[in-house]
Formats: sequence, C-alpha cells, structure tokens
Amino acid sequence: MSLKEFLKSVYPVVYFLGHLPKKAIRYPLIASFWGTFFALVSFYTFILNDLPSPSSLSTVFVPLTTHIRDRQGNELYKIYRNQNRTLVKLSDLPPYVLQSVIAIEDKGFYSHRGFSLMGILRALVSNIKCSVINTQCATSIQGGSTITQQLVKTSLLSPERTLRRKLRELVLSLAVEIIYTKNQILEMYLNRVNFGGAAYGIEEAAQTYFGKNAAKLSLAEATLLSGLPASPTTYSPFGVHPETAKERQKEVLRQMVSANFLTWDQAASISATDLVFRHPETDIQAPHFVMYVKDLLATKYGIDMVESGGLEVTTSLDLPTQLAAEEIVAAEIAKIKRLNIGNGAVLITKPSTGEILAMVGSKNYFDLDNDGNVNVTLSSRQPGSAIKPINYALAFQKGFTPASLIDDSPITYRVPGQPPYSPINYDRRYHGKVSLRTALASSFNIPAVKLLSANGVENLVTLGKTMGITTWSDSSRFGLSLTLGGGEIKMTDLAVAYGVFANSGYKVSLNPILEVKDSKGNILEKFVCCNKTQVLDSQIAFLISDILSDNQARTPTFGPRSQLYIPGSAIAVKTGTTNNLRDNWTIGYSPDFLVASWVGNNDNSPMSYVASGVTGASPIWRRITDLLLKQFPSAGFTPPEQLLKISVCALTGQLPCSACPTKTEYFVPGTQPKVACDNEAIKNLLAPKPETGPRDTILEGIWTVRR
Repeated sequence: MSLKEFLKSVYPVVYFLGHLPKKAIRYPLIASFWGTFFALVSFYTFILNDLPSPSSLSTVFVPLTTHIRDRQGNELYKIYRNQNRTLVKLSDLPPYVLQSVIAIEDKGFYSHRGFSLMGILRALVSNIKCSVINTQCATSIQGGSTITQQLVKTSLLSPERTLRRKLRELVLSLAVEIIYTKNQILEMYLNRVNFGGAAYGIEEAAQTYFGKNAAKLSLAEATLLSGLPASPTTYSPFGVHPETAKERQKEVLRQMVSANFLTWDQAASISATDLVFRHPETDIQAPHFVMYVKDLLATKYGIDMVESGGLEVTTSLDLPTQLAAEEIVAAEIAKIKRLNIGNGAVLITKPSTGEILAMVGSKNYFDLDNDGNVNVTLSSRQPGSAIKPINYALAFQKGFTPASLIDDSPITYRVPGQPPYSPINYDRRYHGKVSLRTALASSFNIPAVKLLSANGVENLVTLGKTMGITTWSDSSRFGLSLTLGGGEIKMTDLAVAYGVFANSGYKVSLNPILEVKDSKGNILEKFVCCNKTQVLDSQIAFLISDILSDNQARTPTFGPRSQLYIPGSAIAVKTGTTNNLRDNWTIGYSPDFLVASWVGNNDNSPMSYVASGVTGASPIWRRITDLLLKQFPSAGFTPPEQLLKISVCALTGQLPCSACPTKTEYFVPGTQPKVACDNEAIKNLLAPKPETGPRDTILEGIWTVRR
C-alpha cells in the first residue's frame, strides 16, 4: 500500500468524526483518532515504507568479489560468494543435521512465531558478560536472532546495524512465519546460509569441507558444520586459527545435549572423533598471510562486507619475496628432516614502517595432515635465548654497560616452595668473568639469569610488554628462566620488539594492509606512516644492535665463520634454542628489514639435535637475508651523537693501564669508567699458570663452536 492509498482509506472516518452532533462526543473521539492516525503514519513511514515483500525470498542476491593483492597489485586471493549453489531438500538430510543447527542457532525454532524475546534478552546478558567480565569467550558468544530473522536479514535486508533495520526484520519475520511453514523456512535457511568463503548452503559446505553430499554427512561432520555460520572466518578449519573449529563443535554438542538431542556420552564420543577434511582446492598465493588479512578485515568491516562487498585490498606483502621465502623454508626443512624437525616459519618486515613483506606460517599450508594451515608466526612458542636482548636492554637502563664484567660461574637459586634452580650454559662450560657484550653476543645463559636476578622479573615483563609482547599478561607465572625463553611469545610480537632496536628505540606496530577501497572506489582506509612510540632510549637501542652485530663478541660460542656472519654487512642477529629442543629461532635485522625464522614441530615434540648458528633456523635466516641485502645493503647502525666511545681495558672494562690490552667501547654518558686498571693485577692475570697453561682469553683466539 502506498502512502496516498493509505490516506484515502482513512478519509471517510475523518469525515464521519467531523460531523458528529455533540462536542462532548466529537472532540474526544477526534483526539483519539488523530493520535492513532499519527502513530500509524509514523509506523508506516519508519517501518513499512518500501519494506520488501516476504514472498521475494526466492530472489537471488548477486554478491561482489573482494580482491586481496600484494603491494605491486599482484592478486593473492579472490573472496566471493558462489551463487551456483546446489539446493537440497530438508527431507534428504539426516535428522541430526537439522537438530545440530537448531540446537546451536535457535532452540525454540518450532515454538516461536518469528522472534524470541527471551532469546534476545539472554543473548544481550551473555554478550555483556563476555565483553565486560570475561573477554575470552569467543566460542560462546550468542546472537539473539532466530533462524527466521537470520533468513530475513541475509536475504531481504541490508546488513546495517540500526534500530530501523532490526524493527523491519521483526515485522518481516512475523510475515514470513505466516506465509511459509517452519520446514520451508528451515530449508531456505540451510540453502542460503554462509559456511565460509564460497561455501553457501549445507550442500556446498559438505562438498567444500568433506568432499561429500550433505545427505551423507556423519554426526561428527554435521556438528562441525553447524557451528560455522555464526562466524565463518573465526571458526573455519581452514582459517587463521583452525583449532577454534573444534572448540565450536564442542559448543554445538553441548547445546544438543541441552536440547535432549544427545546424551553426554554420545557427545563425548563424537567430540573425540578425528575429522578428515578435504584439501582446499583454490587459487591462492601466500595463504597464511591472506587468511591473516582476511581475519583482520572481517573484524573491522564484518564478514558480509568482506565476502560480498567487493573490497579492493592492497597489502604490504611483496610477492616475489614471499615466494622465495616459501621455497627456502620448504627446501631447508627437507634437509634437516632427519633431525626430527618437521616444520619451519618465517616473518619478514620493514621495522621502520611495520609493513609485512612476507609471512610463511609453515612449510606447506596445504599439508593438513600435519597442521600445515596453522600459522606459526601467530602461535605462542618459547623463544629461547632470542628474548635475552630485552633483559640486557633493561640492565643498560639500570646503569650496566657493555664493558661491565659478570662472573659466568655456577650458581643455584633457592625459592621457598620451589625446587632449586641451577642454570647451565648451552655448551655446559663456565667462562669466568666476561663482559656483558660477550655474554649477550655469545648467548651465555648463566650471566643472563644473574642479570635478571638483579633486574627483577616483573621489570622484564613490563619492558617486554611495552616493547610489543602481548602474551605476558600474567607475570606471576614467570621466574628467572624467563630470560632463557620460559615465557611463550608470538613471532609477530618478537618482530615488533626487535623492531624497537632497529628503530632506535621507537615501537612501530605491524601494518599488513596499505589500502582498502569499497566497490565504488571510495577509500575506506589508507596506511599513512607511521604511528611511532618511543619505548626505549636510542642510546640503549644502539648498544643492543651494536652487540648483536659484533662477530668478534659472538666468536667464543659460534666461531668466526658461522651462518650469522655476513662479510661486508653489519646485521644484528640473535639465535634462540629452548632447553627441551622444541623451538629454534634466528632473528636478525638491519635498519631496513627484519627476518625472523623458526624451526620445530607443531605438536611440540622435541628435535633430536639442533645447533644455533649452524643448523635449524639459521640457514633459513641466512639465505633470506642474503637475498634481501641485494635490495637493501646494510652499512650498519649509526650511534647517537651523545653516546661516548672510549678506549678501555679489554680484561677489566676499566680505563686502560700500560699492562692491559685495550679495546674501544660505547657508553651512555654517566656510565663510563672513572678508574684505571692496576698494572700488577693485569700482569698476574696474564701470567702463565704451570698447572693450566696460558689463560684462555678471547684475545688469544680460543673459541668453541656449539656442537
């Protein structure tokens, strides 16, 4: 009904009321009429005007394709909704398919008339609890919409989140319930709902994920698929976090038990069933990165906009660099498979801007049998000694210097209620008094633990979080082993933290997206460099970079010609290996690029052997770094003007005396030595000992390689 027709229909009533004989009757009725009239006009204008017809549910919406490209415009992936769906009849589906969908989406489907007031209120309370009281309840976040409302919203209305749209949705839902039977509504829903990517409808979802018809789905497969529509990107077994698909399936099973469709024993048995997924068949470049970007876009713009809004997304990825990194990871992992090393990962960034140039989350994304689609760059792993530079930066904040001496000797820490803790070095040797420069560059464990004892664990956690580590939320669970990698981190976080050193103390968050345009060419977002925050003094940042690029200082452990040494280029680099041999890292940087590499096993099983700087992550890092140096030659790091460069005694770190060999060292003003060493003490120190031979020193060229 048009507005003109509506007014014509009420005209006779207006005429009648105007000609009533007595004012006592006429005026109250007229007032009541006009109040009702204006209410109806407002309802019509706000809700009913241009409302689509419920009978138009058969109209097919044609979505637009979203393109994700690299920084040069090379297409990485197309995201679209395939409308060439195969329809399926409700009667052809196993009953548990319907039961699982109803249990997780709308338990009262067969009893309500289009919407559930209690469902809306329950969802509102639950979601407030999730957002305010407990932020980690992604698998239980609820929506208040019934199946009928979801069908109306996705088929007849726009995805805008307004009161008007919600009221129109309720009106249409009531009308749909009058026109169609419950089974017709459920059938339309199952044929239209999105299960992720191009998988629209239960039939296409069954084909996409399991390679079979929906009529042949097992109960375990059906319960996994039923959990996907609430958030296909979040819960997808092919997405950034495939483990969430299993958690979502468990929630479906709990709701089926609650609805008396299953017993607890049946649910437990189904939950324990291993699902065999069909390998994704799609044309995709840099899959781990693409899924990472898709997840970010879905969080920002909503999955409907991402999968049907026709976005044009330009990312920071450099496809040639990505392809080279993928090839190197696969080749190097194949070489060391005999060492029980099954996987590798790489992240390449521009520290100054945070742009991600390459992201290799595993040796093979499509190796689903070995969790290849799990993105290790986003997973929490123990960093080993790769975390030590943050501890040393904290020590320099407290007045220590690279020339400060520390005793690399046995020590045992005793904490009430805990077993004694006696750190040991990787080479199981003690090296006596060494400078902090040598201790960090050579990655001696005992000096690092002693430094942390002086610095304070809580202070290290605070500095780490300030520099970009997001996984250290509960500092109470950490002890002195934190400096040896006892606290899990993400590779993406470690890249941000090391970027602080590369950026002279400034923190720059990772930025994988350069530009997003809508289907009309309007710019929705554009990366403008850069949001920088100074979190570390530039002098201290330089000291760390200078030490990590000092090949002589790392020689006692790695030797003079390790994978970490690149003649003619000054690259700061650090390795890390956990004591249990579950994780092996190498991360290095210049002012222009950063490369982080990791090897290990997704199931956390230990490697049989790995030697930092010789095998494992280091050869991957070296090959990629050699490639990048052709594009970005590195002359090293420029010291801040205020930093002091002073000649000191190489043995004591004091001002030199005539008897001692000397070296130059950098000092933050105020921390430089004030006292010279003692000639007699130095002569005694250098004198040969009959029972042991000449004293082992770095200056005499004695070094050991980790074997």
